[in-house]
Amino acid sequence: MMEILTDPHAWISLLTLTVMEIVLGIDNLIFIAVLVDRVETSQRDKARRIGIALALITRLMLLSVLSWVIGLTEPLFSVMDHVVSIRDAILIGGGLFLLTKATREIHEGIEGDEEAGPKKGKHAAFGAVIVQIALLDIIFSIDSVITAVGMVDNLLIMSTAVILAVIVMLVASGPVADFVSRHPTIKMLAFSFLLLIGTTLVADGLGFHFPKGYLYAAMAFSAFVEFLNTLVRRRKRKLGAS
Repeated sequence: MMEILTDPHAWISLLTLTVMEIVLGIDNLIFIAVLVDRVETSQRDKARRIGIALALITRLMLLSVLSWVIGLTEPLFSVMDHVVSIRDAILIGGGLFLLTKATREIHEGIEGDEEAGPKKGKHAAFGAVIVQIALLDIIFSIDSVITAVGMVDNLLIMSTAVILAVIVMLVASGPVADFVSRHPTIKMLAFSFLLLIGTTLVADGLGFHFPKGYLYAAMAFSAFVEFLNTLVRRRKRKLGAS
């Protein structure tokens, strides 16, 4: 323990891995923010805290069984010329779930006013939302933990980095969720991000690996454009009011 505290390489590893875990947690945070917006207003804070707590618990549980996590990359079966592992199968399933969920949410957002009728304004069941969050927490956690295993070989450093990253997620989750809830266009952008993430997960599971940097650069650019649009709309409203 003392050797780790006095080792500068350990601190560098901790900082690097924490940053990586925060970046990998962005998609998880977006998903939680979008799903939490489906429950009643009085239950949103509770659902968000439970969702992030489940993300932490899942990551720590996977870290505690490192041999099993590493084994997820071992070949399971082959399709055509591609060898599918357990991790690949989970990523494909999670990606398809994300694609289905995001497509349904986008369709409801576009056609909901006409189709909702008496159901308009109805909130999703609290338990159903928590179950959906838990399922995707598992998908995102596997990717996160495998990244941690590949970067660092010390369980204490990996666990600390995961805990620090989840604390950052917990602090940021409230503002992110409120902002998404207040701005319908941001919510649609978030669903589009989920489509992008879901496609990437399926592609990754099928053996087509896209650098995460490209994915997050595209998301950041889209978010920046939407931020500019938000500023323009706000300025127009102020000019109209005056």
